[in-house]
Amino acid sequence: MKIALLGYGKMGHVIERIALERGHEIVLKKTSSNSFDGLEKADVAIDFSIPTVAVENISTAINHGIPVISGTTGWLENYHEMVKLCEEKNAAFLYGSNFSLGVNLFFELNDYLAKMMSKFKEYNVSMEEIHHTQKLDKPSGTAISLANAIINHTDKNNWAIENPTPEAVFIDVKREENVPGTHSVLYTSEVDYIKIEHVAHNREGFALGSIIAAEWIIGKKGVFNMKDVLSLNSK
Repeated sequence: MKIALLGYGKMGHVIERIALERGHEIVLKKTSSNSFDGLEKADVAIDFSIPTVAVENISTAINHGIPVISGTTGWLENYHEMVKLCEEKNAAFLYGSNFSLGVNLFFELNDYLAKMMSKFKEYNVSMEEIHHTQKLDKPSGTAISLANAIINHTDKNNWAIENPTPEAVFIDVKREENVPGTHSVLYTSEVDYIKIEHVAHNREGFALGSIIAAEWIIGKKGVFNMKDVLSLNSK
């Protein structure tokens, strides 16, 4: 499989190494200082860039008829625009706020717990997310996905990272050196608390998941997510 890397920062380097280990070829390493030359040779594009260029990267791949996997967060106000473009071009597009197998299982656990806890009003839910200091968006895309699942199943109607109202899921956002990603969900009452947490040790899981998604999407048309890749939509 020939892969175009749209974004060649720390994640791009890890994706490249794992892709080569799995027998794939890198035909483009897109940065701010070079062009999309080589994209036309790719079987699939993987976008781990920054919010300000994600839409350009994704739309360029779709317009070239290249299936695209995007793990960039912080640009989702344009997500439906990319979905529409994908449908118009009969292309393939997969966005994931997190490609780690463990995190996607954590998403399922969070969803199930939120459904269960919705019956017990004595518990209040809050969240914490910790990432490295280079992460630009706050809160993380993973935290937003977790919060939205809670909102879907409880009487909360939004999320907030400061000055939360009782109707909001408070997300305590922290930025610390050398933290790949930690997310926790806490249900607190006057007598106890229930906590679930996912801690990433490194970027390997994110990179491997994106490559598995890239391998999976070849030959497919449509808009997908990691539940499709991991067959979690069949429950």
